[in-house]
Amino acid sequence: MSRSTTNRASKPAEFTEHQHAIRHWLLMAATDVGRAQQEWREEGRALLRCGGLWGAVYVSGAIVYAAAGTDDPAAVDRYLAETLRGPVFANLSRRGYFVLVPTSTALHPDWKRPRDDAEYMGAGHLLAVPAPDRTDPSQRRYWCCEASHPGALVAADAVTQLVQAGRGLLVIEQDG
Repeated sequence: MSRSTTNRASKPAEFTEHQHAIRHWLLMAATDVGRAQQEWREEGRALLRCGGLWGAVYVSGAIVYAAAGTDDPAAVDRYLAETLRGPVFANLSRRGYFVLVPTSTALHPDWKRPRDDAEYMGAGHLLAVPAPDRTDPSQRRYWCCEASHPGALVAADAVTQLVQAGRGLLVIEQDG
C-alpha cells in the first residue's frame, strides 16, 4: 500500500464550515452520536430520530417528477431548491425524497394520515439521513437541497403545494 493511500484512508473527511455546522445540528437527533458519526463515515448515512428538532415528509419520486416536469436529477434538484427553499435529500433506491419540516407539521390536516405517495414522519420514526457532505446525485442517498443553516426547515404548506401539484399532474397524465 502506498503512503498516500495510507494517509488518505486514515485522514478524516474534510467538511466545509457550513457542513460542519449542519452535521452538528443533525447529530442532535441521534440516539448515539458516536454511532451516527461512524455510520456516516462507513455507510454514508446514519439513522436519526424524527420528531424532536424536525420531522420529515416522504414524497414519492413520481409526485416530485410530475411536479418538476422532469426526472432529470439536476433539473429536479433545481426545482426542489426553488420551490421548497430548505433541506431535502433523495433516496434513489426508494425513488423518493425526504423533506425536513417543523414538527408542527404533524398538526397540519394534510399530514395527519399517511398515504403511499407522501407521508409525514415524526416522533417514533427513524430516518436514514445522508452525511451532510453527500451532495452528488450519483450517490444513492444525497442532499439535493442543503440546509442554509442549522435549524432551517421547509414550511409544511410548501410541501403540501408540491404534493398537490404533482398529484394533479399525475391525474392529468393518466386521463390524457
